[in-house]
Amino acid sequence: MHLLGIEIGGSKLQIFAGDEEGKILERRRFSVDRKAGGEGIRTQIADALPALISAWQPKAIGVGFGGPVHWGKGEIVKSHHVSGWSDFPMASWLRDCSGLPVAIDNDANVAALGEALHGAGRGRRTVFYITLGSGVGGGLVVDGNIYHGATPGEVEIGHLRLDPAGTIVEDRCSGWAVDRQIREAVEAAPTSTLARLVQSAGPGCEARHLPAAIAAGDPLAASILDEHANTLSFALGHVVHLLHPDIIVLGGGLSLLGEPVRARLAAALPHNLMEAFQPGPDIALAALGENSVPIGAIALAAFAIMA
Repeated sequence: MHLLGIEIGGSKLQIFAGDEEGKILERRRFSVDRKAGGEGIRTQIADALPALISAWQPKAIGVGFGGPVHWGKGEIVKSHHVSGWSDFPMASWLRDCSGLPVAIDNDANVAALGEALHGAGRGRRTVFYITLGSGVGGGLVVDGNIYHGATPGEVEIGHLRLDPAGTIVEDRCSGWAVDRQIREAVEAAPTSTLARLVQSAGPGCEARHLPAAIAAGDPLAASILDEHANTLSFALGHVVHLLHPDIIVLGGGLSLLGEPVRARLAAALPHNLMEAFQPGPDIALAALGENSVPIGAIALAAFAIMA
């Protein structure tokens, strides 16, 4: 059975054809013109669908949207990045365009579903997924189904407060926050290995240099990643105490730093758990990498058929 998945973000739009086993058969990727707003993205989707439907004869469409959604109504609540999405009836619009059943959900929830069914969480009953990108999001899958709280909230770990003043996880652990911390640190230590790597590559995505600097024995890089792991493990300690997942899966851009991130989190997490819950759940890197949302969206499409 063939299905379509759509990933809608603030900077990219992806449309996929796949099957119920989680295999991607065809991928279409588009850049998002923020000035064109939601209407521009919808035009891109409407233009791309006919050829994909003709080629693959899909049975349904699943959508992972980068923002809060009312999944039961099939509506977008809003986008924090692109105008023209507030209270938009995405499912009904897409059904009109395609003639197919449609299911929509938040992109972190959809990524959690992909990892639970076809990735690092396969075979586990409760899977908590955290995406560490330009923002920080979360999703929980229990017995193969996305956990849904009262609309439009889910497991928004990025907005957990780290202190009474209102500092949230996203302020300290998102990609842009780590990049900013690195820029400030290398200004104070311009002769460090990390500083040389950042200076040679130019500005932007500074966190990508952490693994190489750590491998070279740079204490500055190690201290930055240790601080990140300590802060994030503090937040994940709340997740464990409240939800007790079997596994925590790390996704998003910062997870691509790989084992240095995973190992530090695994070492730091037990210190934030009561003794009865130690050592806590396994921590794994997303097995699907950047395909967590696409494969999750294809899996979500199968639920649309059963709705």
